[in-house]
Amino acid sequence: MEFGFTSSDEAFRVEARAWLAEHVSDVSDRRAWERMLGGGGWIGLGWGEEGYGNRRVGLVQQVVWAEEYARSRAPARSGHVGENLLAPTLIAHGSDEQKKRFLPPIARGEELWCQGYSEPGAGSDLAGVRTAAVRDGDAGTYRITGQKIWTSLAHESEWCFVLARTEAGSRRHHGLSFLLVPMDQPGRIEVRPIRQMTGTSEFNEVFFDGAHARVEHVVGGEGNGWRVAMGLLGFERGVSTLAQQVGFAEELGRVLAVARATGAVDDPVVRDRLVRQWAELRAMRWNALRTLGSSTDQGAPSVAKLLWGRWHQRLGELAMQVRGAGAAVGPMDWTASAPYELDALQHLFLFSRADTIYGGSDEIQRTIIAERVLGLPREPKG
Repeated sequence: MEFGFTSSDEAFRVEARAWLAEHVSDVSDRRAWERMLGGGGWIGLGWGEEGYGNRRVGLVQQVVWAEEYARSRAPARSGHVGENLLAPTLIAHGSDEQKKRFLPPIARGEELWCQGYSEPGAGSDLAGVRTAAVRDGDAGTYRITGQKIWTSLAHESEWCFVLARTEAGSRRHHGLSFLLVPMDQPGRIEVRPIRQMTGTSEFNEVFFDGAHARVEHVVGGEGNGWRVAMGLLGFERGVSTLAQQVGFAEELGRVLAVARATGAVDDPVVRDRLVRQWAELRAMRWNALRTLGSSTDQGAPSVAKLLWGRWHQRLGELAMQVRGAGAAVGPMDWTASAPYELDALQHLFLFSRADTIYGGSDEIQRTIIAERVLGLPREPKG
């Protein structure tokens, strides 16, 4: 199987690379960077909708942009959730009014979003959601009560799309709705950052205590939240997977450089592991390209998640192995709040411990493959 890029794709690559090279050095903070991307027309390349301030390019050029962005070492995107998850969902399931209201600010890099899916006791099992949304009489709003957890970037976001139970007494995937909720509701929404092993706090707990959402901000209609939520999960593992692999390749290069510097590369077992990591990364890229844009391969997103989650964890373990005993300590910085700061490979090892859990645990992915692809009997639900 061969993959290649046309001359127009390569011309687009040159344009993207030049723009990034010119502007990455101007980054002052991530919010300003989102607005800069929006002003350059680089947000929403794959939306395929007219009138929302985004360029219209094909799938291959979306891949080109994602890869060049990763190679440029530009900041991690604060707008990823809005651009790559919510926007395609609104295009597929939202009303014209919802598209007109929410897509342009995302395209301009002005409004950031977070995802209100996981809950305590219902992490990867979305059908176990207990957060409730009750119609507030004739006020044209819902009142939302409940808790979400592992909510990435909730502390920075203006909006959250929330999967909530709008039908009292409903169970499993019935009676759920997909609501768009403003985060600026003091006293009704509380965000608590979760400190991780790495010392950082990308994830948050979010508490809803009678938070308001407007009736016209239900996507896909009341009670259709499960269908909308499942559609969104398909967008979660699209073009961005290929950009992720560019980052993985850079991390693998760092591990290889350390192995050479410490002499660990002379160990045949370590050499074998390095070669395996390289070969598996190539296989993941080919698999991602093969399934990109496919609407028939229902198991492709789950297979991809299973592959990269364990691969990345093994890379983190290998990074510590090639470092030797020095991997257990870091450079001392007595001015820092912590006794030491993690270097890139230590951060890789600790953060990758969660790779097989977030974004749908390995167990959930295997269940999806078993039931939807292999046709095995469905797992009993409580």
